[in-house]
Amino acid sequence: MTQSGMNVQAVEMGVQIRPLLRRVYLWMTFGVLLTTIVALLTATTPFLTRLLVNPFVVWGALIGELVLVIVLSAAIKKLPASVAGLMFFVYAGLLGFSLAGIFFVYELGSIAVTFAAATALFGTMTVVGFVTNVDLTKVGTYLVIGLFGLLITMLLNLIFRSTVLDLLVSIVGVVIFTGLTAYDTQKIAKMAKDTALQEGGETFGKLAVLGALTLYLDFINLFLMLLRLLGRER
Repeated sequence: MTQSGMNVQAVEMGVQIRPLLRRVYLWMTFGVLLTTIVALLTATTPFLTRLLVNPFVVWGALIGELVLVIVLSAAIKKLPASVAGLMFFVYAGLLGFSLAGIFFVYELGSIAVTFAAATALFGTMTVVGFVTNVDLTKVGTYLVIGLFGLLITMLLNLIFRSTVLDLLVSIVGVVIFTGLTAYDTQKIAKMAKDTALQEGGETFGKLAVLGALTLYLDFINLFLMLLRLLGRER
């Protein structure tokens, strides 16, 4: 293939990928904004703050979040794109309510700095995932396995309450979600190369929501892990 042919191919691939990625990041940005707004409202509204300390309400929110993620991930093909989008925003709102507690644990300035650091790191890794020629599939497999190990370790540490283990979990968590950001970006970019994927179609909308949910979870978890490391407690 000639150099000009390669350039044309690269441009065509970019045209195919760009619409889906643009929609994915648009959905994700709105999701993060909604989470932030709901968290701030919950932390500053007495009625919502009282709900936040009610164990029945908190457990209800956590169960609702888990159900929404499972349904979106497992049944996305059967759901209309509009319903999937609504479920994504409901999830983002519920998570914002659940995360409002960080404003009572960490200083506001510390949260803001950590959020900026997470945004910069996330942005860097999405660029890496998009432009790298290295296939991250094997790396992604190890990262997913590591994620399950991380979750088990976090559950065990609820019993042992080891500060050393807590620090280790935070460091490993940052590494895992940093890597997953690049891996998931590359995976979404590969899906977007499908020439049968038409912008504005039902499949296009579903993939955009699912991709947004995936990257949204990467970002939120990366932020929380960084907050555990860098956050200054009140």
